Amino acid sequence: EELSLSQNCEMPVKEEIEVYEEPVPKQDKAFSDKSSLLIHKKTYIDEKLYQCSRCDKAFSQKGNLIRHERIHTGEKPYLCEQCGMTFLQNNDLIKHQRTHTGEKPYQCNQCDKSFSRNSILVQHQR
Repeated sequence: EELSLSQNCEMPVKEEIEVYEEPVPKQDKAFSDKSSLLIHKKTYIDEKLYQCSRCDKAFSQKGNLIRHERIHTGEKPYLCEQCGMTFLQNNDLIKHQRTHTGEKPYQCNQCDKSFSRNSILVQHQR
């Protein structure tokens, strides 16, 4: 399949950025660069080559299968050095570490409050 190049897109995109589009069944997506489109295709459209041996889930990327299999094994390889808690994914460890550091990177644009997680900011803004 060929990629079509378009300057007209419903998403607000800077004029100098080319937008790559490809029809996706039941989806209307646009990507700001070709690599984002290819990653999306590989994840959601391409053949799922990596089958979990413990359930019916399958993945197009081996890393996603490895991360999924931790659900079955209970492996939590990411350790918090401060309190000993372990996590399935590195991004969960990073979020957790903010409880120790007090870091609050998500700033409300309507008041002066900051939050440690984006989901808390979104809830605050409702």
